[in-house]
Amino acid sequence: MSILASFNTGVTGLTAAGQSMSVIGDNIANAGTFGFKSSRAEFQDMLSNSLKGIDGGDQIGSGTKLAHVTPQFTQGTVARTSNITDLAINGNGFFAVEAPFGQGFTRDGSFHFDKEGHMINGDGYKALGFQPNEKGEITNAIAPIKLGNTTIPATATKELKMSMNLDSRENVKVFDPKNPDKTSNYNTSATVYDNVGTARLVTTYFNKKADGMWEYHAMVDGADAANGVPGELAEMANGQLKFNQKGVLEEEIEGLNSFNFNKGAAAGQKIVLDFGKTIKEGGTGLDASTQYGSRSSIARHSQDGSSAATLASMSFNDEGVLTAVYDNGVQRELGQVAVAKFENNEGLFKTGKNLFKETRKSGQAAMGKPGADGRGEVLAKSIEQSNVDIANEFISLMAAQRNFQANTRTITTSDQMLQEVLNIKR
Repeated sequence: MSILASFNTGVTGLTAAGQSMSVIGDNIANAGTFGFKSSRAEFQDMLSNSLKGIDGGDQIGSGTKLAHVTPQFTQGTVARTSNITDLAINGNGFFAVEAPFGQGFTRDGSFHFDKEGHMINGDGYKALGFQPNEKGEITNAIAPIKLGNTTIPATATKELKMSMNLDSRENVKVFDPKNPDKTSNYNTSATVYDNVGTARLVTTYFNKKADGMWEYHAMVDGADAANGVPGELAEMANGQLKFNQKGVLEEEIEGLNSFNFNKGAAAGQKIVLDFGKTIKEGGTGLDASTQYGSRSSIARHSQDGSSAATLASMSFNDEGVLTAVYDNGVQRELGQVAVAKFENNEGLFKTGKNLFKETRKSGQAAMGKPGADGRGEVLAKSIEQSNVDIANEFISLMAAQRNFQANTRTITTSDQMLQEVLNIKR
């Protein structure tokens, strides 16, 4: 019986060596597969025959068997690319896509956009991410990432912010709208937009009324004003600025505010001229416009309007946020890549096509933002390569081959011994 048992033991060794070759061969075959994770064959000895029953000791082994094939989720090499939709995860986590069987998870970040604007992988499965709200702020709502409309409508200017200093040493002047340059102490110009996206140049004139009190007049050329006369200025807004003895803005007093542009623009557009948070508004006045004893100058101005525009470019940052840049300079966040994390990556089920799906052993996917709660960061214009180490695989390949050869020797030797037993009878 022991000779026959050695046949079975040798067969289990041959089977194990063949299965090990299959795992190693799969690793080598996928050495160039993006995001591929190699596997390791793990073997166990089989139930042994004991010569002393349950007392232990003096046991004869019955061979080996393949117990587990464990994926190795070590980080693959991250290679830089020129494709803006190539993404790689540096650390723990998976990209999530809409697959036919439900949510699929992958380390392969070779995405692109289809004709409908959805970000998809090579098999057309939509990548999932966090969606923006109407204000362009990223929310916690998860849905397929979509480029959306490549054009954006015009936005009328609602606020024009100015941060400046008005020279307290200036003389008092009485403003004349027909001769604004000579009857004002200082002026500055800024471009605003009407409701149909037409750019309009607004010049604001400042004249000193008294110590600590200034007037401003916002004017446009008559060619831009409803019922205006080209070459003449039309006043659209005015008001007063009150400073305290320290030169800090104390109060803004708004007067006229009705921008009536021509050429299809809506009448009565209101543009708030904001010179900073005054003391009356609860501020310190230090971050608002000032009246110091230095020359009048504008530090910066900004407005919130824009013309209609088309998509010029887009990019991902290292937080996985997709930003669209339009040809009018406006930038909008279109979504953020979601990263799934599992309690047990080794428990995931391989479905092919570089995809995994969750199982009871892996636990449910915890979706989150890149870099949060142990998730890896997302690298733009990058792709994760296979983590297969060819040198190690070749070494394992030679070891499996030698193991296979050694087990064949077990069978041939057992056969020779059995033949000797048969020869005794003759």
